[in-house]
Amino acid sequence: MSWHHAPFYILIINAASFREYSVRFLPVNLNAIIVELCNLDETLALFDSLNSSPISGVEEIIPAARTLLIRFRPNIIADSQLAREINRRNLNTRDRTTGKLVEIPVYYTGEDLAEVADILGITIKEVIKRHTENEYTVAFTGFAPGFAYLVANSNVLHVPRRMTPRARLPAGSVGLAGEFSGIYPQTSPGGWQIIGITPERMWDLSRNPPALLQPGFRVRFRDKSKGTTVTITKPESQITPTIDVISSQVDKRPSLAILSTGIQTLFQDLGRSGQAGLGIAAAGALDKTALRSANRIVGNPSDSACLEIVEGGLSFISHGCVIIAVTGADCPIVIQTASGRKFQAGSYQPVDLSEGDKVTLGTPKAGVRSYLAVRGGFAQQPILSSRSYDTLAHIGPKPVATGDLLNILSVTRSFAVSMDEGPAFNMPAPDDIVTLDIILGPRTDWFTEEALSLLQNQLWRVTPQSNRVGIRLNGGTPLSRINHEELPSEGTAVGAIQVPASGQPVLFLADHPLTGGYPVIGSVASYHLDLAGQIPINAHIRFNPINEFHEIQEALTVHE
Repeated sequence: MSWHHAPFYILIINAASFREYSVRFLPVNLNAIIVELCNLDETLALFDSLNSSPISGVEEIIPAARTLLIRFRPNIIADSQLAREINRRNLNTRDRTTGKLVEIPVYYTGEDLAEVADILGITIKEVIKRHTENEYTVAFTGFAPGFAYLVANSNVLHVPRRMTPRARLPAGSVGLAGEFSGIYPQTSPGGWQIIGITPERMWDLSRNPPALLQPGFRVRFRDKSKGTTVTITKPESQITPTIDVISSQVDKRPSLAILSTGIQTLFQDLGRSGQAGLGIAAAGALDKTALRSANRIVGNPSDSACLEIVEGGLSFISHGCVIIAVTGADCPIVIQTASGRKFQAGSYQPVDLSEGDKVTLGTPKAGVRSYLAVRGGFAQQPILSSRSYDTLAHIGPKPVATGDLLNILSVTRSFAVSMDEGPAFNMPAPDDIVTLDIILGPRTDWFTEEALSLLQNQLWRVTPQSNRVGIRLNGGTPLSRINHEELPSEGTAVGAIQVPASGQPVLFLADHPLTGGYPVIGSVASYHLDLAGQIPINAHIRFNPINEFHEIQEALTVHE
């Protein structure tokens, strides 16, 4: 598949430093560029501008500390045209009063309240006064679903993160870090300075939308201990809590009774795009080509949910007549009939199961992830527009467990059945060296010449710590940086090769965080992402840059 046929382009807009021109454009990927602006105010002004006067072709905008990640359709607008449109926007003024106002009650009893007062050289009472008298704007979301980064009108509570993050912070913890204030939506580790706690739920799937705070909203804090009457601006509509099974469409037969799940078996489809404002990534199948093939073989719409099985190990019994297909990793498929007869089925072809047939997927000879489709589709309720399970955000139909009964929907429409499906590439084995094309940028110039040479000439081993969030790599020599400044959190895309302080890169996959604070030296080309999702542990990766890192000069042209 050529990159020219990729369905989406992505644009990242960064406000990291002042230049002669107010904006400049840098490459990120074949489907991504970065635009640098002067400061955070300009970034938020551009975000407001693009929301109030949308540009045709823009699909989604993901703001960050100094960036806007913009998804757009290249068949409607080219990246250079989008850059020209952005260059024409007025970034000098911003109306801070247009966003929806949400008031949050806080009990100021946080563990770090006294330490924050000491850092600032003021009293605890003054810390609370400053926090409640400021009005905040939601600059962007990320880190976890519903976690909002709040920027104050006046920067009077600027404190560093804790040197050692806490292993567990309760949901509702109100914290400070750098120029931001934030509220932890769920129990999680965290390194922010905790000054209080709120009973408000930042993330609630029974609410529509589930995130209480979204980019552009205004926030005021109220001291709950004072007995202040607080009005929380609630979303206008509510939805009933989601359930896993679409009961009204379920024919109790057929179904799959799960005997074992192997390392991990998840529901996945093509992902939940368009939810970045809630602080969650798209997720979805890591080998989308294999998922589409499995669905076409059984006559489903190609975007239907399948089971994504890691390293085989799935075993189940069919109740009723079921047609399945297994694609992706090269794993043996053994079927034992109710009478005890055993035979092997092939991948990439339809398999007709009868009542009592037992199916077992063995360990793959090559590849990592297999995709199992059933004709009619699984009876799982979409959660935020998708049946994919996000392992970082913990959103979606719960992971499949031993003892589950997976109901299958009745076939209500006929779709064409494909008889000519096969793997899109040779599945990689654990002793293989896999070459992935990469695009240098956007932070390539933060690294030494030696690091750039190592990136493409050194072999990178896939470590056992790899998962759906990202592939953790290890090479003989770490990548060293020229620029050791702290990078403000900026949007990240699937395929990004982020380099943390260790110098050992992480290749982001579908469940990656929306924003990150480590520089991205390059990104895997979109046409190699499915291949990346099938690379097994202990295999080696060789990165092949297909571009020279340089600014996109066309975007610097001054227009009338």
